[in-house]
Amino acid sequence: MPVSLGEKPHMVRETIQSLTARDNEVMRKRVLGPVPLPGDTSNGREWLNLQELAEVEVTSEADGYSVESAFNFGAGPGWRAACPGKQRIRLTFNEPHSIQRMRLQFYEPEIARSQEFTVRWSSGPGEPLAEVVRQQWNFSPDGSTMEVEHYVVDLRAVSILELTIDPDRGAVEALATLVDWRLG
Repeated sequence: MPVSLGEKPHMVRETIQSLTARDNEVMRKRVLGPVPLPGDTSNGREWLNLQELAEVEVTSEADGYSVESAFNFGAGPGWRAACPGKQRIRLTFNEPHSIQRMRLQFYEPEIARSQEFTVRWSSGPGEPLAEVVRQQWNFSPDGSTMEVEHYVVDLRAVSILELTIDPDRGAVEALATLVDWRLG
């Protein structure tokens, strides 16, 4: 039922209410309650517990922002570098693992910056690292403060997985951060 601008406000309100009520009677809805989001699990598989399966090396870490907190499935503050410039986080697995998916989350609420990160992998200590993904992102305090990336990969017998973050694309002024890094 079209509503003209010449109608009285109470009639417009009643018309909107009747349309809303009719629309809600037609709409089917289910309240699911707290369930994992699609990015939390995939095909019923859980994320790997990296704290038990790998050793981590990091170029630096700020007090209160240890690298371990980036592997706590979103609980905790995440990791932050202690000094500006390019940073590296390297996972060395106790036993080789196959990886089919990867999730990375970065957060920068304070300064505008252009970040680039690269993920590389190797099947062993003496083997060269092969690039899996390279991604750039522009953070802005007035808009884009969070970057979340989901990747489907097919990496077999991974012994080393390395994340390199260039937080300000060579400007050497910003601190690298990583809120969450998950593998499955």
